[in-house]
Amino acid sequence: MVTQARALVGLVFAVEEALDRPGALVGSLPFGGMTLLEYQVRLLAGIGAEQVLVAAGRVTPAFLAAIERAGRGQLAIEIVRSAEEAAEKVLRDADVLVLADGLVTIDPVMERMAAEPHNALLVTDDAESPAAIERLDMRHCWAGIARIQAAHLAQIATMPEDYDFQSALLRVAAQSGALQVPLAPVWARAGHAVERSAQGLAERNDSVLAALSDRRTLWADRWVFSRAARYVLPQLMAREIPDWAPLIAGGVLGAGSVVATFAGWQGIGVCIALLAALALATGAAHAALRGEEPRARGIEAAVFVLFALVVLANGWRMHVGLGTAASTLLALGTLVAQLLAERVPVPRRRWWANASAQLLILTPFAIAGFPLIGLAVAQLYAVATLAAAIEAVRHRS
Repeated sequence: MVTQARALVGLVFAVEEALDRPGALVGSLPFGGMTLLEYQVRLLAGIGAEQVLVAAGRVTPAFLAAIERAGRGQLAIEIVRSAEEAAEKVLRDADVLVLADGLVTIDPVMERMAAEPHNALLVTDDAESPAAIERLDMRHCWAGIARIQAAHLAQIATMPEDYDFQSALLRVAAQSGALQVPLAPVWARAGHAVERSAQGLAERNDSVLAALSDRRTLWADRWVFSRAARYVLPQLMAREIPDWAPLIAGGVLGAGSVVATFAGWQGIGVCIALLAALALATGAAHAALRGEEPRARGIEAAVFVLFALVVLANGWRMHVGLGTAASTLLALGTLVAQLLAERVPVPRRRWWANASAQLLILTPFAIAGFPLIGLAVAQLYAVATLAAAIEAVRHRS
């Protein structure tokens, strides 16, 4: 007999006012180029939540606007003011993933809690931790995420009206024998915490960006472009620069790179191409932070297009200058080998080539006036990566 998977519902608490912005709810504070509430909804959508309930004591215009923006992804979002109202609106027989007021966390934490088959509480044994909200026993404090059953909401609804919804829910979950999941140190370092101020959220934003960068495996992205994007992106957010601005900048710089190369300034061209790649990497990091993975992958594909144009422009320019088609053939061979290497369905190794790495490889040779040697090195790098990928497929099979 096959057991049907239970629906997953998110319950986000948004009651507290910001410590440094009187009158503003914490959920309406900026975070990650959006509001904290939108970010929390994005996390819930990423783990397959079918419905999100937002427990709010009051609704400000800014908070209502945040809810409307969060619901544009076709996820059903409803405001509730009590456990009784939540029990009426929640999907029947659903499991509920609860996020504490002001919680900042990352995808791996959400995935871990969503994978629990039974009631569970995320806990920390450090009472001074920014993630510690309320003490459960002499040793453990709640760390902001709980997985409960929809029936628990109905149980809380029968309590006296003066109860605290979030605290009552926590107590009911603890009394039901919920599994205690310890907060891993790596999650805490990645920014998991409860924040009640705009300044605190800005600091957590940097930690979450760092965690996203650390998930990049290839050396060029992890150590160069993603690290640069971690510095640039908070500056753009602080100045409220729209998320499409880095993409426009990347396109303009990419076009300038190709024009400079055609004009015979190959060194300048590849330097401009690196700036274009940085702008696109910043746009991809922003999309990933917002949970827009298809958009992030599309931007990363644009980096490959940039690399292809730069390589072909260099090949054509040397073809004109040297009067031989060898450079064009070398450029085409580099592109084909790199494209095939990226199409092999195996996990990427740290040293493997990608478009960003190839731009970095080509740059010093172009600056020194030897772009043909740079293309030859890039082709060898792409072929080595392709060979390693094929070998990985053989070992896996």
